[in-house]
Amino acid sequence: MSAAASPPRSRPGAAFERRLHRIYGGFTIGFIAFVVGLGLLEQMGLPDNWIGLIFLVATVLLFAFIGIFSRTTNAVEYYVAGRRVPALYNGMATGADWMSTASFIGLAGTLYLQGFSGTASDPGGLAFVLGWTGGYCLVALLLAPYLRSFGQYTIPDFLGLRFGGRLPRLIGAFAAILCSFTYVVAQIYGVGLITTHLTGVAFELGIFLGLGAILLCSFLGGMRAVTWTQVSQYIIIILAYLIPVVWLSVKQTGVPIPQLVYGTQMQKVSVREKELLADPKEQAVIAAFAARASEAQRRLADVPAALAAERARAERTLAELKAGNAPLAQIQNAEKALRRMPHSPEAARELWTKSRDADLARARPLAGMPPHAQAFAGDPQGSASERRLFDDSRRNFLALVFCLMVGTAALPHILARSYTTPSVRQAREAVTWTVIFIVALYVTAPALAVLVKYEVFNVLVGTPYNRLPEWIAHWSHAEPALLSVVDINRDGILQLGEISIASDIVVLATPAIGGLPYVVTALVATGALAAALSTADGLLLTIGYALSHDIYYKMIDPNASASRRVLTSKMLLLVVALAAASVAAQRPGNILLLVSAAFSLAAAAFFPALVLGVFWKRANKWGAVCGMLAGLSLTCYYMAVTHPWLREVLGVQSPLVLWWGIQPISAGVFGVPLGFAVIVIVSLLTPAPSAAQLELTERVRYPGPLPLPPRPAAPRGGSAFGL
Repeated sequence: MSAAASPPRSRPGAAFERRLHRIYGGFTIGFIAFVVGLGLLEQMGLPDNWIGLIFLVATVLLFAFIGIFSRTTNAVEYYVAGRRVPALYNGMATGADWMSTASFIGLAGTLYLQGFSGTASDPGGLAFVLGWTGGYCLVALLLAPYLRSFGQYTIPDFLGLRFGGRLPRLIGAFAAILCSFTYVVAQIYGVGLITTHLTGVAFELGIFLGLGAILLCSFLGGMRAVTWTQVSQYIIIILAYLIPVVWLSVKQTGVPIPQLVYGTQMQKVSVREKELLADPKEQAVIAAFAARASEAQRRLADVPAALAAERARAERTLAELKAGNAPLAQIQNAEKALRRMPHSPEAARELWTKSRDADLARARPLAGMPPHAQAFAGDPQGSASERRLFDDSRRNFLALVFCLMVGTAALPHILARSYTTPSVRQAREAVTWTVIFIVALYVTAPALAVLVKYEVFNVLVGTPYNRLPEWIAHWSHAEPALLSVVDINRDGILQLGEISIASDIVVLATPAIGGLPYVVTALVATGALAAALSTADGLLLTIGYALSHDIYYKMIDPNASASRRVLTSKMLLLVVALAAASVAAQRPGNILLLVSAAFSLAAAAFFPALVLGVFWKRANKWGAVCGMLAGLSLTCYYMAVTHPWLREVLGVQSPLVLWWGIQPISAGVFGVPLGFAVIVIVSLLTPAPSAAQLELTERVRYPGPLPLPPRPAAPRGGSAFGL
């Protein structure tokens, strides 16, 4: 047969990719039918708690099914999914890996509370959108293709071989564990929050229920199970996020594309903000909170005397009620009030200080929220304090964008994704797909924040307390720290200043705020759960790989068999997951702030060493070691002495001093430049890298074609997910 008549050769892996199209196309259709079916059952009278439970059980069982049937003891499959995940699906899995609770829950909530640029202390939601999206440009241009041409398992693998010796690998493994552990604590905290919302169980129990779902995937099948699970999780995430926003958009504007029309709603929000600023009722609320703060401050001036007076007053009230044969309910309430009183001056001081600070925070216009569309806090043409506030706000905004960009480009669990594609070319394509998939959510988050704020300002505010929607009672009862309502001016009408909403529940409450059926509320909670599980899986794998592969196998027992390494990874992964759950149960802080700390740590530890390791041949072992240690140490130090929660945990008593006004969330802005400088200086002062390291750098930068790895036999049972 002549060459001209020969049939066209199909692209390697094309049949495999077509099979994936069929599987996940069917999954998408089936999931939509599942949601519609539950919606019909709700209309027929199925209770809300049953709907939430069905959503939770069904999705966890689905993820468990994929994890069980993707189980493996093959090292290549466990660590890098056989290096044959097509670019489209690798991008989708990376998108799910990326869509953590910070993106799904925290981003729109932060935009709601802080507006576009926020304040000097809270840089605003757009910094997250710009930083996280821009970071993927750095991944595509600077790192992903080069790490794929390197072709190992982990980021410490690259550091160990590129710079030589055990020390760079050990520092890389430690840094990967540190930033991934910080990140995974936030995810497990989000899992507990969502599980509690869906089932009504206690927060601590919700954490460990969610942890079981996480381990079912990552524990059994490693990267192979996590990859195929994350593809299904991305489908759930994007549907859960878009449906309520589109619904709100249609309700308010009649247009089903919220990304195009929310600017009109933002103009209306800005007009309403001015009305609320001038509203006498809102000003009365502010004055009432300020008075409560003043009263707390008065008690703090002499805590023992104030506590004694409070206790005497409570005892006298109880005695009068008993003497007057008051109703039993009143007597019981008086007894409870007496029991709730602080038992020592130290406890009273702590309680009253928190109360004063909370009241001061609420004694501000617009419930403490800045105008949504303002550029930066302060005024560049105003007084000296206003100009300083403007400079601090702008500086923190830019610093946060920088830290999020370079942190994104240095996160080990994201960079490890580049190892799973069949070729360098597909590694580049996968990053492109990832950007497309995350942008679908990131361009929607600002619209969601504006539409929810419009709904709150124009529908919720002004509602009589006896007609408040059910979701307020639900959230304020389940998590008072996340939502509280108090009629402080006693007019029976809800004012904006009387409701306090935490950023972590804005997205979860969006369907209820918009008056949507409960099935949509359960869908959103399921999407948030999928986001938390997908990221937690990737992070736990990164920690497990660092411990089992980079430390145990590469440094302790180089002769360990592949099955023994995989088993060790699973055992260590279980220990780390339990430790992270224990920390998350302590409620260490805002999800978005926890996640952002991980970005600064990753940026300072990895970005300078990885970039110079690829693009500067003269970078050597001692330069990399000193640079990683210097950048990471400075970042950790700045966080420890400036972050309120860390200061409390570590017992830091020194005065709080911010360098150039930079908030601890952006500590990496100091560590990254220091890391670059130290690597360059120390490398120039110490011997040049060996010939083998120079050759490795050349091969990484100018790779030849990589062969497509052979397709291993399907696991027992012929699972579709043991692909």
